Amino acid sequence: MVMMIETLSLGDARRMLMTAEAKAAQIGVPSNIAVVDAGGNLLAFARMDGAWLGSIDIAIDKAFTARAFDMTTEELGAMSQPKRMTFGIQNTNHDRVVIFGGGVPVKVGETVIGAIGSSGGTVDQDVEIVEAALAAFEEERSRHAVI
Repeated sequence: MVMMIETLSLGDARRMLMTAEAKAAQIGVPSNIAVVDAGGNLLAFARMDGAWLGSIDIAIDKAFTARAFDMTTEELGAMSQPKRMTFGIQNTNHDRVVIFGGGVPVKVGETVIGAIGSSGGTVDQDVEIVEAALAAFEEERSRHAVI
């Protein structure tokens, strides 16, 4: 028996990157943007001109974190404050876990099929960039939904 797992396609990832780059350019924030598939593996990446080198791994790790825990990095951050149940979680997974905003899972219904992360601006700017890409993905998906 072969089990099929729904995942983001390379085309989906490229479209999300284009939307994220456009949003980053609109708000004047050179960014690193990463998209991972359902397995948390890097599917597509863009480093905009002028984006910080130090933010490359952060963007990739934000996307990984959002997929690994199936929640936004911001939500995980709220859960991992001192005296909370996941305090210290950022020190796991070979230090790849990010606990501040800018990573969001990509879902179809309740199924997580990948994630996107952005780094290069403030946390609020990074969140704005990934939310724009996610909204565009969801809009595109709903236009092609079979009714």
